[in-house]
Amino acid sequence: MSGETVTYSLETVLKDIKDSVKDVSQKIDNLQRDVNQKFDKIDERFDRIDERLNKVEIGLATLTEKVVGMDKRLEKVENEQVKSIGLVALTEKVGGMDKRLEKVESEQATMIKAISDLQGFRGLILPIIVGALSATIGAVITVAAKMLLIGNSP
Repeated sequence: MSGETVTYSLETVLKDIKDSVKDVSQKIDNLQRDVNQKFDKIDERFDRIDERLNKVEIGLATLTEKVVGMDKRLEKVENEQVKSIGLVALTEKVGGMDKRLEKVESEQATMIKAISDLQGFRGLILPIIVGALSATIGAVITVAAKMLLIGNSP
């Protein structure tokens, strides 16, 4: 270092410090504005995410209701199907007894064919039940008539 001393006037030094502080203050203000803008954007994004989450929750609740409803309907259909299978088994045991039973079975086959042509699961349930019930009623009437005839003949 050299032994020279540099002298500045106090007024010049204070002005330089004041200008530096002013520059730093402006930079801090700009940074604060940028940070505030970014926080505003983040807040808007959170609002949109919150809205989407609400929609998803509502959709999930609706979907859950539908699944529960479908589960109940499926259980009902399964129960009816088990009953129908039991009725079909009874019809097979009594089948071939007379022409009336054959006619009922023929109608049942026609109904089953018509059912297979229908579209949609709901459209199948009622005709199957009607056909099975018709076949069962015919079988029961035939069996009862045969039993009466067999019981009355010598």
